[in-house]
Amino acid sequence: MKKINITETVLRDANQSLIATRMPFNDFEGILEKIDQAGYYSIECWGGATFDSCLRYLSEDPWERLRKIRAKVKNTKLQMLLRGQNLLGYKHYPDDVVRKFVEHSIKNGIDIIRIFDALNDFRNIQVAVEETLKHGGHAQGAICYTISPIHNLESYVKMAKELESMGVNSICVKDMAGIMSPKEAYDLFKALSETVKVPLVLHTHSTTGLAPMTYLKAIEAGCTGIDTAISVFSGGTAQPATETLNYTLKQMGYETGLNEKILKEINDFFRPVKDKFIQSGVLDPYVLGTETDALTYQIPGGMLSNLIAQLKQQNALDKLDEVLQETPRVRKDLGYPPLVTPMSQMVGVQAAMNVLLGERYKNVSKEVKAYIKGEYGKAPGEIDPELIKKVLGDEKPITNRYADNLEPEFEKTKQQLGNLAKSDEDVLSYIAFPQIAEKFLREREEKKAATVSYSIRKVG
Repeated sequence: MKKINITETVLRDANQSLIATRMPFNDFEGILEKIDQAGYYSIECWGGATFDSCLRYLSEDPWERLRKIRAKVKNTKLQMLLRGQNLLGYKHYPDDVVRKFVEHSIKNGIDIIRIFDALNDFRNIQVAVEETLKHGGHAQGAICYTISPIHNLESYVKMAKELESMGVNSICVKDMAGIMSPKEAYDLFKALSETVKVPLVLHTHSTTGLAPMTYLKAIEAGCTGIDTAISVFSGGTAQPATETLNYTLKQMGYETGLNEKILKEINDFFRPVKDKFIQSGVLDPYVLGTETDALTYQIPGGMLSNLIAQLKQQNALDKLDEVLQETPRVRKDLGYPPLVTPMSQMVGVQAAMNVLLGERYKNVSKEVKAYIKGEYGKAPGEIDPELIKKVLGDEKPITNRYADNLEPEFEKTKQQLGNLAKSDEDVLSYIAFPQIAEKFLREREEKKAATVSYSIRKVG
């Protein structure tokens, strides 16, 4: 009986995809022990946008959140998503910072780190992979899946070989837009399983309605692990339902290790949590629907909602169709980057600017300029030469690994922060998000001082 490893995403990607990562620790603390007993292979609970949201919106220390989860989850592997040299931010960080971040992620409780680069430029994940392995973590190398004239079976097999030679423990194909069809999944995983020996995982989203079928065909072809979300937080821009896939796979003769009775308890626990977010307006019914336009435009659900918000701010929602048509053209001009963070935001913003200003590339965002300069890595395909000339003039783009040009930053920042940072984790939070982390750290000091003052008055 073939075992299929199930990773539960309700604490990270389902939370991120449906409610913009607004679920505080208190909302799920009471069910953590049950989640630990359900039989999951792993629980994706950290990384992605959770770090930013904890500091920016929830007034939580993301490191403390991880430690609290680890204290309750003693048997199941904890998993996180890391953007390679970008860590959890939107720019490249020096190697010393990447090494420290990985080391402390594992020290605070992470077992599996899924590591990707937005451009599939694996020079940008090498340091994170090395450090994960060095500290006894499971390094899962990820391939960002997209469709373009230069992305095909041959290119993906080549990427998988490169990851395997890097020493990763497993490989994940990351279909962030939910555009992989069942046939494409079967063909891809058949080719990968015939080429590499490490376990293969598929991550997708229900955005286009393809995901459950895609999972089944991938499993038939050699995929050994999938990501699912407990049913009340499944579907739409999140992952397919855990219970549904478990039911189907068991009928087909696969072993999942999941306990249906406990799955029901977990789902019942999250029902009122979901209702709270619906009533507050945080969970928009729009993200629960099926959006087949993504099959045409390849725009992930999160990127589409960002575009809509951007156009609403400009009172230009009537331009949405034009922006959607412009997005693939911008992507082609930029050498077909996969539309995953941060590339999805960069391409979307540039497409909107092109439409709203009535002239293509009249204004080029600083992020797109940095991309063209080579600060994010090597473009998958050829960038339009005229666009390069417009942005760089006679300046030559960077061809080496961009992080090689960055000075070490950790110790310098630690000294700069002084007593405001109480730990190396505080320093890492500040480096990742300086303004919001500083605000969080100062407010923490103020709360502590107020508590001490109150205690003294009470004793007196």
